[in-house]
Amino acid sequence: MSTASVRRRVTRRELHSPRSTAAIVVAVLLVLALAWVGTEIVIALLGLPALLVAPADMFASAVNLPEAPAGIVVAAGAVAVVLGLVLIVLGLAPGRRPRHVLETERAATVVDNEVVASALARHASLAADVDPDHTTVSVSKRVAVVDLVPTSGVPVDRADVTEAVDRELAGYGLRQKVSSRVRVRENGKVGA
Repeated sequence: MSTASVRRRVTRRELHSPRSTAAIVVAVLLVLALAWVGTEIVIALLGLPALLVAPADMFASAVNLPEAPAGIVVAAGAVAVVLGLVLIVLGLAPGRRPRHVLETERAATVVDNEVVASALARHASLAADVDPDHTTVSVSKRVAVVDLVPTSGVPVDRADVTEAVDRELAGYGLRQKVSSRVRVRENGKVGA
């Protein structure tokens, strides 16, 4: 196996979250439901009173479902549809962790979005001459949003900040291109 393919596998594993938690929750719920039904059947065979519902009553309720009030049937159907859709989305949607891959020749380097955001906040605050506490950056899969609150009376050149942030992003060599969006608040804070 080549190092490039190993690197691709490792980075994919680090970027995408596993479905094991959802699968375990569904499996545990199914096991509990089946254990309850099995317990009810054993209790009914022993002639003891049911814990919640006797198996004969469960079967009769299922058979008489068309005669039940429409509101209850619709509500139960809606709950079943929502649960089914949630499970389908969990099964098919890509679970992406908030991380990016840095292109390097020597190793697979994966970095959290928070680390990229922190570095961009430092550079944006220096370029804008704004207190670092007044700079907020959020990084998603494709966009880094820089939010600056300028010091009162001191103008901020948005183009300079955008250029500094873009230069910094280009220097990281991120595999997935991240564009920047700089927002400068109209109302400033009293400087420190």
